[in-house]
Amino acid sequence: MTAIAPHVAGVVETSLASYDPTVLVSVVIVNWNGREHLDTCLNSLQRQTLSGVEILVVDNGSADGSVAYLRDTFSTVQVLANEANWGYGRALNAGIRRAQGHYLFALNNDTEVHPGCLAALLDAAERHPEAGSFAPKILSFSDRRVIDNVGHLLYPDGLSRGRGRLEIDHGQYDREEDILIPSGCAVLLRREMLVDIGLFDEDLFAYCEDTDLGLRGQLAGWRSRYVPAAVVYHKYSASTDTYSPTKAFLVERNRVWVAAKCLPLPWLVASPLFTLARLCAQVISLVTGRGAAGRFAQSHSESQLALILVKALLAATAGLPRALRKRREVQQRRRISTSQLIHWFTNHRMTLREIALKD
Repeated sequence: MTAIAPHVAGVVETSLASYDPTVLVSVVIVNWNGREHLDTCLNSLQRQTLSGVEILVVDNGSADGSVAYLRDTFSTVQVLANEANWGYGRALNAGIRRAQGHYLFALNNDTEVHPGCLAALLDAAERHPEAGSFAPKILSFSDRRVIDNVGHLLYPDGLSRGRGRLEIDHGQYDREEDILIPSGCAVLLRREMLVDIGLFDEDLFAYCEDTDLGLRGQLAGWRSRYVPAAVVYHKYSASTDTYSPTKAFLVERNRVWVAAKCLPLPWLVASPLFTLARLCAQVISLVTGRGAAGRFAQSHSESQLALILVKALLAATAGLPRALRKRREVQQRRRISTSQLIHWFTNHRMTLREIALKD
């Protein structure tokens, strides 16, 4: 086993500091009742041009026979079976702690990975030691001309959304570049960064874990790199309902906690005003039937959406003291100035127009 020198003194996860040098990349997939997606995902991983790839599937108490199917069909895949649904972040962390690879590739189960994807990500990682995360170009599984996301943009109240989402891919994002936040759908993570800043926040349960980890990485001085030569195809929200009440609740609650932990103080103080402006944009979305709020209202009532918002904000407020305690820990590891951070956030800001009009 080869030990990684900590990036700074007082690392968070010392148990992560060892790896097997013969394993270049460990792929960690969280599965919850996603048996129908496993063949496509795992077969695409077994076709990778990169050798030295370990595959782990963490099953969150599936009731669809996923565990038995995995053990019967994919003998080279390691299966970690939880008795219940631990949530996405906690399950990912369990897989990462078990993984032996130098790099960790967090991957949704409802994906197909292009054969050269991991090789391209690893090449970028070796060329950019200052970066802690590497995002592929993620395209729609059903229409491969359409962009799912090429990293994430951030709204000043902590909400994030895919950059380039639903645009036709005509090469406008074919330049390798720094981004603010990678999507948790598919992201290569440098082990040294995780040793430095810690793993995914398990309090979030599901959604916004990628935003939180990406922002913590940026605060600690780790850049995030977009690698268009690496391609993943994604069945957007195939493992969950795109416009479900549960997802709406968790996203709204979790973005408050992420904001409390990670946003620069000027943005955090102004966060309620940004949220008010965002809610006004979402009202426009409801009225016009466009955007995520408009699509939600097609399946659920406007009063139900309002009730979810109230419940989410109450839950977020109840958890705010804990989030603010975490903020102290996060800010103590910060290595970039507030002005640098605001510059980064401003350059990768999500607009109200996108909130109102984009799904």
